[in-house]
Amino acid sequence: MTFHIITLFPSAFDSYLGESILKRAIEDKKIKVKFYNPRDFTSDKHRRIDRSPYGGGPGMVIQAEPVIHAIEKAYSNVLKNIRISKKGTPKSNIYGLAPKVFWLSPVGGQFTNEYARKTAKKFSDIIIICGRYEGIDARVKKVFKVEEVSVGPFVLTGGELPAMIMVDVISRQIPGVLGDFNSLEESRVTSPDVYTRPEVFKYKGKKFSVPKILLSGHQAKIELWKKSKQKK
Repeated sequence: MTFHIITLFPSAFDSYLGESILKRAIEDKKIKVKFYNPRDFTSDKHRRIDRSPYGGGPGMVIQAEPVIHAIEKAYSNVLKNIRISKKGTPKSNIYGLAPKVFWLSPVGGQFTNEYARKTAKKFSDIIIICGRYEGIDARVKKVFKVEEVSVGPFVLTGGELPAMIMVDVISRQIPGVLGDFNSLEESRVTSPDVYTRPEVFKYKGKKFSVPKILLSGHQAKIELWKKSKQKK
């Protein structure tokens, strides 16, 4: 899986991608993350990409053309990886599909684990467009077929954090990223409450113990207990 991120702030991703599971997934070549900064596709010496909105209103709007050229570059990188089958049939990626293009928007469809699972199963290249300021000129959506998505019922200052969330959620669906695929919580019975050693500890004179059911060894009852915790 290769993620192609269109963003004005690629360094915002450094910390999260440089730690833990995603870092290992990148090192193990399970995933790749490439960045395309619209500023690199401007024509003026100041690399300006924003202008005031037509129709009035506060803030600035990101111009369409630099974003379009950034997306074109992402597409060209996908096409560089064309794989030729034994019959000589060109394929844009291992699935033979064009990349999926996501447009991050607070009014987009809700992004979910099931959405991520289907995306990971169907596509090997994903383009994620991160907005900033008052947004991106809507004409970009007329040039490319995009799918508008939202990671939640709230508005953020930019699309970088939602993009990180999407990379994380989709990557978890790729075999080998989590090491043991049974670690995928949504595919098994689990509880929001987990416990480990010691069995009992004291804090300010009060004892805190692991629920007895988890020490019983009765797996069927343990599974029922986990289901009951899920409903709360």
